[in-house]
Amino acid sequence: MIFYFSGTGNTHWAAVQLALGTGEQLLFIPDEMKGDCHYVLEEGERLGFCFPTHGWMPPKIVRNFISRLTINAEGHYCYALTTCGDDIGHCMKVLQKTLHHKGLHADSVFSITMPESYVCLPGFKTDSEEKVRRKMAKAREDLKGFIALINERCVGKELVFKGVLPYTKTYVLGMPFNKWLITDKPFKVDADLCIHCGKCAKVCPIGNISMEKEPTLPFWHHDGSCTNCLACYHICPKHAINYWNTQKKGQYFLP
Repeated sequence: MIFYFSGTGNTHWAAVQLALGTGEQLLFIPDEMKGDCHYVLEEGERLGFCFPTHGWMPPKIVRNFISRLTINAEGHYCYALTTCGDDIGHCMKVLQKTLHHKGLHADSVFSITMPESYVCLPGFKTDSEEKVRRKMAKAREDLKGFIALINERCVGKELVFKGVLPYTKTYVLGMPFNKWLITDKPFKVDADLCIHCGKCAKVCPIGNISMEKEPTLPFWHHDGSCTNCLACYHICPKHAINYWNTQKKGQYFLP
């Protein structure tokens, strides 16, 4: 059983490879949160969590899902894999603490560096096409090795790239970032560029976007559910959606 969350496609790709490589069921966290979050593992079934790193922490939606999760994983192998544009800080330490509150523990944790999708703050931008190719080639090889370790149920593996100053990034920068800067309020639409295709609303993993009528433009619900995954920004075929001053920044989406 693999629980996953994805916005721009990086983690969806990784989660699909995990499911194919382990032969286990793939469950999308936003869909699962519509139910009671109660699960029963079959004999020998592994428990996996796959998610992107947001501000050097697991996304809030992942932490909220785990807080609601009811599952007896005693005697079952548990692991976690996160995707990131660069480094993850102490993301997995935060995850382990969240799991601990539910009587769970990840036996091994992994991280994969993939193409950058976060562009909201100054200094953050998408990768060049060449860098995307290099990252994806390495991600394929890394994931192949991680799947082998998961199938062997290896314990104590911490194959993650924390980067420099991991404590500072997660606890000094990441916590206020996730508390104050994960919001849909800065999204704006250029009405002259928008072609009213509705792709942004369709791709939003949590259904936070509706299409207004007269004129038919995307509208964010501003209800606190936005994960700031930027799927809507990156999928727009006319680059009509922006977040603060991202007009001149690139777009990235992994189908």
